Amino acid sequence: MAAPSTPPKTRARAAVHNRPDRRAAILLAAEKLFAEHGYHAVSIRQIALEAQVPLALVAYYYGQKHELFHAIFAHWRSTIDARLALLQQAQASPRDGSYLRRIVEAFVNPVLAMRASCEGEYYAQLVARELTYRTPDTERVLADYFDPMAHAFIDALHAARPGAPRAQAAWAYQFTIGALLHHLIDHRVERLSCGANTSHDPQAASLLIDFMTAGIAALLPAHPST
Repeated sequence: MAAPSTPPKTRARAAVHNRPDRRAAILLAAEKLFAEHGYHAVSIRQIALEAQVPLALVAYYYGQKHELFHAIFAHWRSTIDARLALLQQAQASPRDGSYLRRIVEAFVNPVLAMRASCEGEYYAQLVARELTYRTPDTERVLADYFDPMAHAFIDALHAARPGAPRAQAAWAYQFTIGALLHHLIDHRVERLSCGANTSHDPQAASLLIDFMTAGIAALLPAHPST
């Protein structure tokens, strides 16, 4: 005997729910609101209104709010993977005068590429906010996604400049990420330069990398004094 078919109304309801555009709209709305107001200041209802979807659809796709928050970072995992892949390439390259710069480029360039989209800019703002205003809920996600990458870069810096202690390399990483996050979210350079600079100037990437590389080199000298 043939298996009973799914009723047409049920199939129609499933088709309405399973729409990739709505799923993406929810994720983007959550990124935007979390970036602007913080994780704890935003409700699921606000996210649904921003995404212009029924309230129940947020839970249908993502579950509870902390699961939605986690999904944002899972969505951008490719940026972390790109940074680690470039780091491996840098570590396999010759240990010449540009070696340290190539490590910094691996850290910076995928993030600046991500920021080129509106969605990526929201994500950059979200990461900066949550690193600044940490809570137990957000700390767990940040630790899961960013700490392994941080250790990989700290180890690479330490290996590049083994004369300095690893703890010093951790400071170098800390200061470097501060410069990157500030560049991503602060647009005052346009005002401070009296209009001569724009915050999205492509040339700023090279200047930022120069600045970071020089700072790391100063903190981790190739031949520390004895």
